Amino acid sequence: MPGNPKVLISGAGPVGLTLANELVRHGIPVRIVDKAAQRTDKSKALVLWSRTLELFDAAGYVQGFLSAGLQAHGAQISTGKQIVARIAFDLIDSRFAYALMIPQSETERILEERLAAAGVTVERTVGLSGFTDRGDSVEAVLTGASGDSETIQADWLVGCDGAHSAVRHGLGLAFEGSTLQSHWALADGHVTGLDRQDHLHIFWHRDGILAFFPIVGDRWRVIADLGPAADGELHPDPTLGEINALMAHRGSPAIAMTDPVWLAAFRINERKVKEYSRGRVFLAGDAAHIHSPAGGQGMNTGMQDAFNLAWKLALVIEGAAKPALLDSYSRERSAVGDLVLKNAGRLTELATLRNPLLQDIRNTVLRFAAGFPQIQHKVADQLGEMDIGYPDSPLTAASGPVANGPKAGERWPHRLAEGPGGCRFTALGLPDPVAGLAAKFPNLVTMGPACDPIDAKTLRLIRPDGYVGFTGGPQDTARAEAYLAALEA
Repeated sequence: MPGNPKVLISGAGPVGLTLANELVRHGIPVRIVDKAAQRTDKSKALVLWSRTLELFDAAGYVQGFLSAGLQAHGAQISTGKQIVARIAFDLIDSRFAYALMIPQSETERILEERLAAAGVTVERTVGLSGFTDRGDSVEAVLTGASGDSETIQADWLVGCDGAHSAVRHGLGLAFEGSTLQSHWALADGHVTGLDRQDHLHIFWHRDGILAFFPIVGDRWRVIADLGPAADGELHPDPTLGEINALMAHRGSPAIAMTDPVWLAAFRINERKVKEYSRGRVFLAGDAAHIHSPAGGQGMNTGMQDAFNLAWKLALVIEGAAKPALLDSYSRERSAVGDLVLKNAGRLTELATLRNPLLQDIRNTVLRFAAGFPQIQHKVADQLGEMDIGYPDSPLTAASGPVANGPKAGERWPHRLAEGPGGCRFTALGLPDPVAGLAAKFPNLVTMGPACDPIDAKTLRLIRPDGYVGFTGGPQDTARAEAYLAALEA
């Protein structure tokens, strides 16, 4: 038996695997269990956005995803007869200015193989059947496929176990929200008749939306709404003939699918918990929030939950930071979850308008707005999750105006990898105050690279997840020390 870990992770989807990899990278012993016998073989969540790629890059293992994925450089929205708008992903303010299209099955494979190379194996057909927060540890009961149970002690428990999370149920947290009153169809197969292989193609037809997302080669994901649904009503999975008829009617008779890999009908849920943690137990990913697939941000948001939580757990477990640091996780990520839920809901509402007059108004307004580069840029950054920040976090502090560059709470745009396992703040600014902070707080701070002369006028502390925690002038060293002293164990 692997024994008692520092962190027990329930759920080995993309979010759980990301969290496990990050904790192991920081030197934290983990166990990760999943009741499924094997990882998914479906394409499911299909895109890694720019901000997620930046985080994997800073962690040192983005290349595996880049090698397995397809870069999509834009999206085209049309009525089937005329172009409504084109969105250029090249405008995303990132070194990864594109959407990386990669099936979830591949994402999980890459993460699981990396974890195995680090000596941690996902324990399959093992489910979390119960847990108790003892105050100084979590007692958890793991049950295998044979029915045999094992009781273990972990310092912390994280539920990455999806929309039907056993951890969330165990905490008794309400999953507030609703199921949209509409049916949807999904098809994953080989498609001909689309002329831009590196673009998303979205058709806003009078009768409903039809959307195409490239995967690899001539393989595409197709999504279409099928109209209103009653409470509890289930729609049968579509046939290939029905999908081809939808594509011909809403898109073009030239578009056709063969050899489908996956055909399914689904409903859209929009739900979220208010609290992402309670005591020594945390929620991340779909266990905490589920959204419309519009924008493709659900998995990315969950992975960013994992990055946010991992460095905080690592610093607390190592004894470098006070346990109170972990209180910031729920506050920060719940606010992000609210934002993503709202944005995805708005996109879905726009795409599924049924009134012809409202459709014409929508199309006219979007066609006009898309002509402004600044609006294009804003939309691209929102899709890439580059606009996410933590302005209201307890970890965000500023002293006076910033001479140049990001403010406290905003993303730091440059790669600042400390090296394998590193999870300290990076101090940036003039050499003397930066060196002083690194010397006084060696377990929390490392010196960053030299800044350009303008940036050097600002003293910054960059969090391990690439967000600015503190900003001030060179004279604000005492305030920076107070900021770090409040975190230090």
